Amino acid sequence: MLSPAITGFATAFALILAIGAQNAFVLRQGLARTHVFWLCLLCAASDAILITAGVLGFGYIVTLYPGLPLYMAWGGVAFLFVYGALRLHAAWQGAYAMQLAGQSASLWATLATGAAFTWLNPHVYLDTLALIGAISTEFPSGAPRMAFGIGAVTSSFVFFFGLGYGARLLAPIMQSTQAWRILDVLIGLVMWALAIKLIS
Repeated sequence: MLSPAITGFATAFALILAIGAQNAFVLRQGLARTHVFWLCLLCAASDAILITAGVLGFGYIVTLYPGLPLYMAWGGVAFLFVYGALRLHAAWQGAYAMQLAGQSASLWATLATGAAFTWLNPHVYLDTLALIGAISTEFPSGAPRMAFGIGAVTSSFVFFFGLGYGARLLAPIMQSTQAWRILDVLIGLVMWALAIKLIS
C-alpha cells in the first residue's frame, strides 16, 4: 500500500507545484495573514473532491460532454482577466493600508474568490479528473487504488497549508506599500499570461 500512496502523493504534488492563479491567491492571503486556514481548507478539500472523483472514474463524464472543457476554459479566461485587472489597478492605486495592518476582504469574499480560482480553472479538471484519474488506473481497483487516491489528497493538504502558512516567512519583506505593489503587478501579469495561454 505504501508504493501507491507515495506515487499518488508525488504525482499530485508535482501537478500542484506549478505557480498558477490559485497558488498566487493563497500566497497573497498567506502574506496578508488573513483567512489562511479556511482558504487552505477550501482549496485542499476541493482538490480532494476532484481527485476522488478522478480516481473513481468521473473523467468519463467529460467524454460524454466533450464541449464542457471549452465552456470551462472561457469562464476561466474571463475570471483571470478580471482578477488580473483588479490586481494591476490595486498596484496603480497603491492603497495597501489594510494589507499592512493585516486585514483583507471578508471571509466569505475571500472564500468566494478562492472557489472561483479553483472551480473555474479548467487545468484543475485536467490535472485531477484526467491525469490523476488516468494514472490511478495503473493500480488494481480496491485498496491499492484507494491508497493512491489518499496519497494524492494528502499531498494537496500538505501543499496548500504549507504555502498558506509558509508565506509568513516572507512577511518581513512585505512591510511596505512598494513590496505589495510589486507583488500585485506580478500576480496581475501572471493572471493575464494564464488567460492568454488558455485562449491559445
